[in-house]
Amino acid sequence: MIALFTDFGLSGPYVGQLHAVLAESAPGVPVIDLLHDVPRYDVRAGAYLLPSLLSPFPAATVFLCVVDPGVGGARRAVAVHADARWFVGPDNGLFHVLARRAERLDCYEILWRPAGLSSTFHGRDLFAPVAAGLTRGVLPESRLASLAVPDGEPWPDELPEVIYIDGFGNALTGLLAGRAETGRVLRVRGQTLHYAARFSTVAPGEAFWYRNSSDLVEIAVNKGSAADVLGLQPGDRVEMG
Repeated sequence: MIALFTDFGLSGPYVGQLHAVLAESAPGVPVIDLLHDVPRYDVRAGAYLLPSLLSPFPAATVFLCVVDPGVGGARRAVAVHADARWFVGPDNGLFHVLARRAERLDCYEILWRPAGLSSTFHGRDLFAPVAAGLTRGVLPESRLASLAVPDGEPWPDELPEVIYIDGFGNALTGLLAGRAETGRVLRVRGQTLHYAARFSTVAPGEAFWYRNSSDLVEIAVNKGSAADVLGLQPGDRVEMG
């Protein structure tokens, strides 16, 4: 299957155009819309979100990943083979955390370019055809390469920030919940939050932090929006104390 991970949103034509290319180039291959509201242009948030969302996907899944504010610029196009899954997209840091956590990793710079390549929509014209080819075991003209280091230095393995707000107003962070002791408090925007294992153990309207289904530290309000109640947005710093 092919899984789509982008910051395109669903209100415009871009996701539909990706589906059209994949339907023609990889007929019969299931295409899953994993996430299309990665915070816009936020490569770093996408880099921490992506590895947290992989567990339901089997080996050989191809992930078409487009958070690409530098499209048409000097950044390379890459295909990354990490722990039996493929990831296709820009070499701008989006695969940096994924690559660090992988047990087995190979990276290829994609040299192939289609005729009529748009300078602003490589997701449709370049990455989608490459992803489709990989479902058939075909990798276009490429060479082994190393991923670029984003911003000139490695990002930390965990990011103590809000990286995503979901439709309920819950705030996902870049902290791995498996490393967070449940007796600790979480501080964000001047508020101190305690751990709860599930929503039903706190009163309606109460804010807390918990281990979410993707094994990230997440901030929530029972029957409410943590984003609204606490004024949260992507990029807000969090601290475990």
